[in-house]
Amino acid sequence: MADENAYSQNLSLDEIVFENRNKSYGAYDIRTQYPRLLTKSFIIGTSLFLVAALSPFIYLTIKNMNAADEVQVQADLVEILQEDKIIEEPKEEEPPPPPPPKEEEKIEVIQNVVPEPVKAPKIETPPPPISKQLETTTGLQNQEGVKAPAYTPPPPPPSTGNKASTAEVKPQVSDTQVYSEVEQTAEFPGGINAFRNKVSGNFDGSAMNGDEGTVKAEVTFVVERDGSITDVKANGKNADFNSEAVRTIKSIKNKWTPAKINGQSVRYRFRLPLTMNFEG
Repeated sequence: MADENAYSQNLSLDEIVFENRNKSYGAYDIRTQYPRLLTKSFIIGTSLFLVAALSPFIYLTIKNMNAADEVQVQADLVEILQEDKIIEEPKEEEPPPPPPPKEEEKIEVIQNVVPEPVKAPKIETPPPPISKQLETTTGLQNQEGVKAPAYTPPPPPPSTGNKASTAEVKPQVSDTQVYSEVEQTAEFPGGINAFRNKVSGNFDGSAMNGDEGTVKAEVTFVVERDGSITDVKANGKNADFNSEAVRTIKSIKNKWTPAKINGQSVRYRFRLPLTMNFEG
């Protein structure tokens, strides 16, 4: 009779299923709260869907509201013709006036008039002494100026006697001294241009580490008596260029024609200005 009264009450399915069971286990709470959670999830999901669906429309509406009114301006473009530049012809400069003619120096002349033989000759100016006549030119009247001797004695004849002639003593040439001035300079086979071409062809531009522009240096080396080169030095602002120039010149093994003094081969300091242009 008690069971019939229990089923006659308005009991939910969860109450019937979990009757006489442990309702605090957790499953009972989940089943009793399921309708409320389902409703809440449905409302949240529907709201998110509506927001995602209406976002483009809302964005376009706000953009159109904030957009400034377009103003159409009619502009007529006028072609501007560039005026030709007026090139003024350079005025011809008047040539400078010619220098005044140089006055010729007057030659000093002393009067030397031979009197005519007459019965009663007038008093004439006596002729100057011979020593005075040899110092300058003689004429009909005196004139001041530069002395120009009228007579120059001839040079003495070459001696053909048996006098012993003193032989010219040539200075001794050192085998170790390095000369900078010689009678016959050292030469490279084919000339200095051939040597420059060898330097340019053997120069390794990659050693410049990306430097660009024109680089200059003065290279000096000693051309030995046997034609070899030693003591190579480079004096320039770029250290990489100096090192590569020294290496390049040392690598050229062609023999030079040595410099000479009095026909003897000597050591000679050769100077070579070196300029190269590097592009990136």
